[in-house]
Amino acid sequence: MLAEARDNEEIIERIAALDVGKAELMCCVRVPGAGRRRLQEVRPYSTMTRSLLAMADHLHDLGVTRVVMEATSDYWKPIFYLLEAGGFETWLVNARDVKHLPGRPKTDRLDAVWLCKVAERQMLRPSFVPPPEIRRLRDVTRYRIDLVNERTAEKNRVEKLLEDACIKLSVVASDIFGVSGRDMMAALIAGERDPKRLAQLARSRMRARLGPLEEAFTGRFTDHHAFLLERMPARVDAIDADIAALEAKVEEMVLPFARATARLDEIPGIGPTAAAVVLAEIGLDMGRFPTAGHLVSWARFAPGVKESAGKKKGNAGTGHGNRYLARILGEAAVGAARTDTFLGERYRRLAKRRGKKKALVAIGRSILIIIWHLLSDPDTRYLDLGPDFHDKRVGDDRRKRNHIRQLEALGYTVTLTPAA
Repeated sequence: MLAEARDNEEIIERIAALDVGKAELMCCVRVPGAGRRRLQEVRPYSTMTRSLLAMADHLHDLGVTRVVMEATSDYWKPIFYLLEAGGFETWLVNARDVKHLPGRPKTDRLDAVWLCKVAERQMLRPSFVPPPEIRRLRDVTRYRIDLVNERTAEKNRVEKLLEDACIKLSVVASDIFGVSGRDMMAALIAGERDPKRLAQLARSRMRARLGPLEEAFTGRFTDHHAFLLERMPARVDAIDADIAALEAKVEEMVLPFARATARLDEIPGIGPTAAAVVLAEIGLDMGRFPTAGHLVSWARFAPGVKESAGKKKGNAGTGHGNRYLARILGEAAVGAARTDTFLGERYRRLAKRRGKKKALVAIGRSILIIIWHLLSDPDTRYLDLGPDFHDKRVGDDRRKRNHIRQLEALGYTVTLTPAA
C-alpha cells in the first residue's frame, strides 16, 4: 500500500554555502537565473573581520536568505556569529551529512559548490547552536569542567610522584589532599624525613592509623622529589581558586534562569551546578527538539539501530554525543541511584538484569526525558512516583504467581488457603 510522502522538494532560491578554513573560506552563492537555470558564483574570502563584513554585504545585495557551513573545528564560530548578527538564517551542518562523492577531485571550491547544491534542495539538517546568552554560560561551565579535570590530573601526578619515592600515603589516606595529607606533604617539602614525626601530623580519625602511616612514610623521598612536589600542590591551589571564581560567575549568569534551575533541582541527582550545566548544553527552548525522543537521540542516550538483510548489526551502542552533557547526566544518574526514589528503585531493578553500566545509561536517559518535559512546559513540576511504584502496578494475582513459582523452584508444593 502506497503512503503519502512528506518530502519537501522546494528549492531554496537564494542560498550561500561556505567551506571554512582557518585563514580563508570559499563562498558559493546560487540564485535564480533566466527560466529554470541557476546562477552560481564562487569566491574566496579572508576570515578577517573586514573581509567577512564585505562578504555579508555582498550576500545581502544578492538577496541571500540562508547561509550554510560545515562544523570545521572552531573556525566556524566567528563567521557564524557575524552572519547571525547580520540577520541571515545561518545553518551549521554536520560534516558527516555532507559526504563528498567518491571519484571526484576534492578542493575547497568543489566542496563549497557541493554543499550549496545539497543545501538548496533541503537535504541537510541544521545542528543545534544555542542562543548567545546560553553560549556564554556554556563557555563558563565547560571551562569549569575542564579545570576540574586538570585538577584531578595534577592530583594524580602528586600520587605518582609519591609512589616513585615509595611513599604509600594514598594506601592509608583516602584523600591525600585532606588537611592531614597537606600538612604531611608540606613537612616533606620542608625537609622532614622521620616517619614517626610525619605520622604525628595526622588529625582526627587518621590518628587511629599511626602505625600504618609510619610504615607508609618509610621510603626514599629525596630533594629531587621535594623540588617537584613543592610545585604540584601550588598548581592545585591555583586551580581551586579559578574554579571558585568560575562557580561564582555561573551563579551570576543563571540568575535569569532561576525558575528553570529551581525546577531541575527537584530531580534526584540534579543539583544547582548540574542544572546550570544542563541548561548550558541544551538551552531553555525545547522547540528545537519536537519530542523527548529527539533530545535523547541528539544526546546519544538512545540505542542506535543498524539492520541489514533482516539482521541486526552491531551492539546497539548509543555512540558518542555531547561529552559535557553525558558527564553531568552520568554523575546525576549515580546520585539518583543512591536515593530511595522512583529513579533509585528503577536503577536497582535494571542493574540486577542488565548490569550497572547499562542501568546508569537508562537512568541518565530517564533524567533527560524529565528535563525535556520540565523545560517544555514552564508550569510542570517534578513529582516523584515513589520507590514502590512498580510494586503497586503489579496485580495481586501476578504477585501470587511469582511467589508460587519461586517456592516451587526451591522444591516446595504450594497450596493456597485464603485467610479468614
